[in-house]
Amino acid sequence: MTSLPPGGWPTPQSLYVHVPFCRHRCGYCNFSVISGRDDLQDRFLQAVERELTSTPGASRAQLRTIFLGGGTPTRLSPDRLKRLRQSIDDTFSVADDAEITAEANPEDIDEACLNALQDIDVNRISLGVQSFDADKLRCLERGHNRESALAAIEAAAERIGNVSIDLIFGAPGETLESWKTDLAIASQSPITHVSTYALTFEKGTSFWSRRSRGDLSEVDESLELQMYEAAQHQFSQNAWQQYEISSFANGPHRCRHNLAYWAGNGWLAVGPGAARFVDGKREVNHRSTTTYIKRMLNDGVATDEIEAITLEQYARELAAFGVRQLDGIDLAMVHDRTSIDLETVLSQTLTKLQSMELVTYHNHHLRLTQRGILFADTVATALLSEPE
Repeated sequence: MTSLPPGGWPTPQSLYVHVPFCRHRCGYCNFSVISGRDDLQDRFLQAVERELTSTPGASRAQLRTIFLGGGTPTRLSPDRLKRLRQSIDDTFSVADDAEITAEANPEDIDEACLNALQDIDVNRISLGVQSFDADKLRCLERGHNRESALAAIEAAAERIGNVSIDLIFGAPGETLESWKTDLAIASQSPITHVSTYALTFEKGTSFWSRRSRGDLSEVDESLELQMYEAAQHQFSQNAWQQYEISSFANGPHRCRHNLAYWAGNGWLAVGPGAARFVDGKREVNHRSTTTYIKRMLNDGVATDEIEAITLEQYARELAAFGVRQLDGIDLAMVHDRTSIDLETVLSQTLTKLQSMELVTYHNHHLRLTQRGILFADTVATALLSEPE
């Protein structure tokens, strides 16, 4: 099988930087984060600087999106944020109209923080709000309350202008009415984008252990479904559009960085646990912050996993991620990009998904039905899997 798509693999135009530092690790969090070790920040920046200069494809890339994620990037001091941005500018060309996103927690937002973000040209901020409800915030071990979250949104909207928030639903003890209140408060705030996620219990987290002991319980699946539909209803009004399974945008404010992921355009990524896709290879760095720093500074590489994907894998992934976008995916375009005829390869799967009323498939275009949106993971799994 050909290992190179027609026209070659796309040149990445997106960079993700994983900043792992947090004030506190929340009980549900399974990301690569570290708390109480801000003393490592300078060595972390040294490691990132070394990784940036050795990033495959750096000399070819003009960045159109930069995403500072975590962790909590705003745990870095203003001077360290400037140093991080300078190291990116020293390595890459950055487009004048690049989307530059920084994640932050509401309690980190003050004048000094916003000044620092503006100094490094951040033009989109993603706030980890998760909820406005006091009991739910306490359960999720978040460090803010309703008032401070709304104040952070207001301040960020005034200074940065483009504010996204994350909201979690399905927390232990949460009711449909309290979730609807969260949605109503969010929709009345000056945000431009919202991502909604069902709470998951991940192995290795304290929530996982607490559930095993019976201290926490998951909400009923039917209630979780009602909560998801409530978010759809809330953000289907006025200029809001649901453009991906978990993502809603007000007007033109879709997340360009995530769109690059879902389009399979390739992306660069540095930092502990960071995953990149360059020239047909997926690479993932070691998750431990201390191990990442040690390996980068001593050996110049912290890659823990490498996988070269086949063109058929790539084509299937284009379909699986593409169909999660509510506009759907053109399988003829997938053929043009990969030379793989997915419509033939997936003929049985497509017939089955249609019979289950999960997708529509017409004139090469594959799209989730309203029912399919609720079972998007089932559809994606089917597109990625060999038929039984």
